Amino acid sequence: MPELPEVETIKEALIKAVDKAVIQSVLVFNRNFRVIIPDDFEQILTGQTVSRIYRRAKYVIIDLTNGMSIVWHFGMSGRVRIISQKPTSFEKHDHVVIYTNKCTLIFNDARRFGLITYIPTKDVSSSLIFKHVGIDPFDSKLDGQYLFSKIARKQIPIKVALLDQSIICGIGNIYVSEALYLARISPLRLCCHVSVEECSILIGAIRDTLNKAIKAGGSTLRDYRQPDGSMGYFQMQHAVYGKEGLCCPDCVCNCTNSCGIKRITQAGRSTYYCDYLQK
Repeated sequence: MPELPEVETIKEALIKAVDKAVIQSVLVFNRNFRVIIPDDFEQILTGQTVSRIYRRAKYVIIDLTNGMSIVWHFGMSGRVRIISQKPTSFEKHDHVVIYTNKCTLIFNDARRFGLITYIPTKDVSSSLIFKHVGIDPFDSKLDGQYLFSKIARKQIPIKVALLDQSIICGIGNIYVSEALYLARISPLRLCCHVSVEECSILIGAIRDTLNKAIKAGGSTLRDYRQPDGSMGYFQMQHAVYGKEGLCCPDCVCNCTNSCGIKRITQAGRSTYYCDYLQK
């Protein structure tokens, strides 16, 4: 699933491609996503100018001049292609095509766990889609005290808590594992045993990890591609994620004896960590 860095990369590409563009026409080949694409989706979008493009959690929001906003989520396998000219043919799983006076956007989603719909711009923040979305990792209000106040009484591992999008939104499995390694905090540590100071360190590690991932265009592990078709490259910089049995970058132990980076399952997700450095 595209996480915050991947969605941020997509958002930036869309800003360059279609900011202030006029939507000329829309084709919908398949409406059956996890939220059915409305019957009047094409009518609502056609003829409108893009006034603003931004990210909220793992969603891209595109505001239009008619007071409506496109809400776009990429699910497990969804991606957007930006084509400079009108395509003469389509790929399998191309479900939505948006023609503008600047370029063409194509939404491809093999599993159809994604979402593309519209809602009134004034209702975006209060929409059910975002009702339980927590604070953004880059929000200035997010600090160690804030995180501590959210987790101090929880009797669950810190890794599991950080995957809870109602606490901090946008960070997923890859980047939580990487941030915990950078902060030297074990993913097994119970929330109630994480101090305010450690929460501050963790927030810094989360932001540092996400910034590096954004700069690298995100992580391509399976389906994710940038809108120009290129891969993200942050997987080349992963310290622990997907590195079971290998030495971590800051290894100070005998990897042969320690068996290197560990992989466990938490809340149904793979967790990677160094049990020597992360306590």
